[in-house]
Amino acid sequence: MTWGAIKFDWNHIRAFLAVAETGSLSAAARRLGQTQPTVGRQIAALESDLDVLLFDRDVRGMRLTPAGADMLDHVNAMAQAAAQVSQVAQGHGQTASGLVRLAVSDTMAAYILPPILTQIRAEAPGIEIELVVSNEVTDLRRRDADIALRHLRPTQGDLIARKIGETSAAFYAAPSYAAGLPDRDGAKVLGAAQILGFDEPARMVEAFKGFGIATRAEQFAVTSSSAVAVWELARAGAGVAIMTREIAAKFPEMVQIAPDLPPVPIPLWLVSHREIQHSARIRTVFDALARALTGVLAGE
Repeated sequence: MTWGAIKFDWNHIRAFLAVAETGSLSAAARRLGQTQPTVGRQIAALESDLDVLLFDRDVRGMRLTPAGADMLDHVNAMAQAAAQVSQVAQGHGQTASGLVRLAVSDTMAAYILPPILTQIRAEAPGIEIELVVSNEVTDLRRRDADIALRHLRPTQGDLIARKIGETSAAFYAAPSYAAGLPDRDGAKVLGAAQILGFDEPARMVEAFKGFGIATRAEQFAVTSSSAVAVWELARAGAGVAIMTREIAAKFPEMVQIAPDLPPVPIPLWLVSHREIQHSARIRTVFDALARALTGVLAGE
């Protein structure tokens, strides 16, 4: 290989991939843990180094040019190769020490995991844990994390998954808000309530249709991508929120709304990469999480 023929900075390639996948500088910056101006400078530097325009900039975000789209296939191959190098290297580690990156939702991170992670650290003090908190699916194959907690079983063959169990979710509100709701059947109560959503109103309306509940976009006046923020808004009396039973039980003052409606089933899967299960530190955390979360779902 002729190293002198490489005309770009490898870090700029990471920025290119993040922008291509997210469609904006701001979203790419959040993924990379950098600032938006930094990512913008990296993209500009890469375009200058390669002497080609990779993105069209407009009000809708960053769109790949034909040259950028051609390059994306090669960059994806580079990312997969880099991930495999890391997996092979980490698979040789047989000591339960070092960093383990755990991808979880914000509600899991805030309300369920603190005592579990404290116990893991007490039992294996050589292990360091980094929480990758996101309500989006983290790409384990690219080593965005070592372990992930998910509500869907992964379909990729190079990932292993253990089903921890199944929880359920229901609707809750603060007593001050619940007192003002009409005393009718569940679907009608939710049809009249202010509902705190996780997505844009039109999508929330469609999601509720799947539960057999008719709602209107104006009912979702407050939304957030953070489930913790939505729950705290509900606790403050801003409206009705959906939450899993284990977390809701930690807040006995909250009132279940529409208890006649069937609970929403939510499976819980613990996921990791097949190769790195040979790593002692990752295996230690994986098994400890499985034991602890099984107990949580059992009400222990």
